[in-house]
Amino acid sequence: MQYRTLGRTGVQVSALALGAMNFGAIGRTTQDEATAIVDAALEGGINVIDTADMYSGGESEELVGKAIAGRRDDIVLATKAGMPMGEEGNHQGGSRRWLVTALDNSLRRLGVDHVDLYQTHRWDPRTSDEETLSALTDLRRAGKIRHFGSSTFPAYRIVQAQWAAREHHLGRYVTEQPSYSILQRGIEAHVLPVTEEYGMGVLAWSPLASGWLSGAVRAGREITTNRAAVVPQRFDLDVPANRARLDAVEKLAKLADAAGLTLIQLALGFVTAHPGVTSALIGPRTLDHLRSQLAAADTVLPADVLDEIDTIVAPGVDLAPEEKFDTPPALLDPSLRRRR
Repeated sequence: MQYRTLGRTGVQVSALALGAMNFGAIGRTTQDEATAIVDAALEGGINVIDTADMYSGGESEELVGKAIAGRRDDIVLATKAGMPMGEEGNHQGGSRRWLVTALDNSLRRLGVDHVDLYQTHRWDPRTSDEETLSALTDLRRAGKIRHFGSSTFPAYRIVQAQWAAREHHLGRYVTEQPSYSILQRGIEAHVLPVTEEYGMGVLAWSPLASGWLSGAVRAGREITTNRAAVVPQRFDLDVPANRARLDAVEKLAKLADAAGLTLIQLALGFVTAHPGVTSALIGPRTLDHLRSQLAAADTVLPADVLDEIDTIVAPGVDLAPEEKFDTPPALLDPSLRRRR
């Protein structure tokens, strides 16, 4: 396993990190299964576990907490808050009121007294950067969090938050957690140049593109990823973007075979090769999934393979741009782009 420094924090983290979104109801993963996955991940050299309060309504945090009991100090523990937790309108977002409460709830579910990295799950347009950063700075001073970061922020919001921290003399986001894979390379054009400029650590989620790059989606075969049952439109081959993805996957599979690699090794090796990326977050649902992904822990792609990937999916291009999660609100809500 390779280890890198997480931004400018001095914290050493593994190039592959364990994402726990599938723990609990989402992935139908039991406590015994989650513990076995954590055991194998730690044995394989992973030292980062990332979860969120909204994963299975808090169940993921509970399973992670029990799985790491007795070895907390050996783990860089990360969680996130900000996505809706129930129907109450104030149980979401980046307000001080909610972040303080949400963290206490997360610490209780995890069974710990602090987390190493606390992340705002999405940018909250209703809350000022000063409000959010002030709350996070106070939580850090209180010893409940060691560092804080953002997740799936568009580049201009990352810059704005950095300037707000400087202007108001507050702590700043030290990490960003964006979606990044061979099939979704848009962050290369905007987000990664910004995170590199500010010395931020980057934990890339969905490096296997929700199963497209795991081997679960191939031409002429039944789709086996469980994500197809949750979001079927993302795997509907009548959709032009999905046909483009399938075409790319077939070319990438041939490239991997020629290089003596699995498709998973190619996909994860690509993400961890970028100098702006610290770790790739893998989200195994089973031990077999984990083992196939751990096989990529020391994969280093040669320049000719990376060059060939660039010819299949061009740098900075998202093959499914409609699946971006950092779209400015005005592009989604017509009322926000029409003068009243």
